[in-house]
Amino acid sequence: MHAVNLEPIENTKSLAMIRSRALIGVDALPVTVEVHLANGLPSFSTVGLPETVVKESKDRVRGAILNSGFEFPAKRITVNLAPADLPKTGGRFDLPIAIGILMASGQLPHASLDGLEFVGELALNGALRKVSGVLPTAMACGKGGNELIVPSANAPEAGLVEQTSIRHANHILDVCAHLVGQQKLQPCTREEVPCSSDHGVADLADVKGQHHAKRALEIAATGGHSVLLIGPPGTGKSMLASRLPGILPYLTQEEALVTASVHSVAFGEFDVRSWRQRPFRSPHHSSSSAALVGGGSNPTPGEISKAHNGVLFLDELTEFSRATLEQLREPLETGHINIARVSRSVSYPADFMFMAACNPCKCGFLGDGTERCQCSAISIESYRSKLSGPMLDRIDMHVHLPRLDLKTLQSKDSNSETSQAIKERVVEARSTQNKRQNKLNSQLSSKELETHCDLNDDLLRFLEVVCEKLNMSARAYHRILKLARTIADMSGEPSITKEHLSEAIGFRSLDRG
Repeated sequence: MHAVNLEPIENTKSLAMIRSRALIGVDALPVTVEVHLANGLPSFSTVGLPETVVKESKDRVRGAILNSGFEFPAKRITVNLAPADLPKTGGRFDLPIAIGILMASGQLPHASLDGLEFVGELALNGALRKVSGVLPTAMACGKGGNELIVPSANAPEAGLVEQTSIRHANHILDVCAHLVGQQKLQPCTREEVPCSSDHGVADLADVKGQHHAKRALEIAATGGHSVLLIGPPGTGKSMLASRLPGILPYLTQEEALVTASVHSVAFGEFDVRSWRQRPFRSPHHSSSSAALVGGGSNPTPGEISKAHNGVLFLDELTEFSRATLEQLREPLETGHINIARVSRSVSYPADFMFMAACNPCKCGFLGDGTERCQCSAISIESYRSKLSGPMLDRIDMHVHLPRLDLKTLQSKDSNSETSQAIKERVVEARSTQNKRQNKLNSQLSSKELETHCDLNDDLLRFLEVVCEKLNMSARAYHRILKLARTIADMSGEPSITKEHLSEAIGFRSLDRG
């Protein structure tokens, strides 16, 4: 038998390995960009499940390298994005590919890549352009113990992640100077923003009258309950909804990072000054199912995910297609949405407060105190049937808004409470819930309801009679208990009373037919 020589014969200088990350949903998974230069006819091939934008990087990389004063090697270039079965999307791999080519061709002598990760799209002149998903990338990079280099346009976003070492650059030459030790890149720092900043948030004191609806909003904000506003045109439904974020507590650090990560993945432009505020999303009723819940061949987050930890408001609810609304049923129960495609399945967070508004009938004037409504009983029933029973069952509170008279509109109500005053009560009541059960009342399971919403025999009989008369479902029964628990917390009561139950039942008006 002849001995086999196991010594490697390849030139390792023609091989470079650069760290980067690929986005799958809001997760940034590690990717190794392997660049190999071989003799043969000049060519450039990219393998490892790249999409079209990634394949096109060869032209951007070639232009950036040449216009930055480097030599583009006239060799057979192979770029492997490992692991091969992980889909690669976007222009974020331009920078690591370019650095890999410069390293493999020996144009960055003594450069150190230890503990470094790179993301960034290249312009033809070598400048670095903004990419999506930098926030989850920075968070994942920090957990891996590495340092991240990003475009300067992403610096404010990346600076929100304090536990990760992140540096930013304007040009590929700046990155190269950093790697060879000539000039260090500047670190990304967080812009100091006071948590109490209510940038661009409207005040609830602007709304005239509608005290019952304001009470409902405070209950909803306290327990995280969903609300349906029903009333004629011009009664303030949209005004009330837009002011709900102003009475919600500010996002915690962890909540803010997760919410901002969703917007980062969707390439959403979020204002750093308001990153601790609850998001408020109000899509038009012509929005498609994919726009609302997310979708596409490369699944991107929809409006429900962009409203994570905030408010999703659907105005003119009955004008949305029924098929679109039915897709909200799963996230309303679970707090996340799974988008399945043939090649992959992506999960996005979708834990939002649901708020909707609609007219009482097709013309909108039913019950407004005038005789303008000419809708027949059949027309009213047809209009309301656009909302399925299971969908209505998942909405905690049904609030009817009366038509306002001119005297109320012209009055100067100096005693109207501001959003800040209401927010302070909401924060206090939420603190009570977190101390008792470490979650909001709307998130209680059926088992937890037995512990935290225990009723005496009289209250049980009272609730049983009501549910039988109104033919309520088990879900409606549980939602009444959660509402009553929230109302009791707002009153500072340790136990639920009949008054709390009665008010909660009053918010289930559509269960009465």
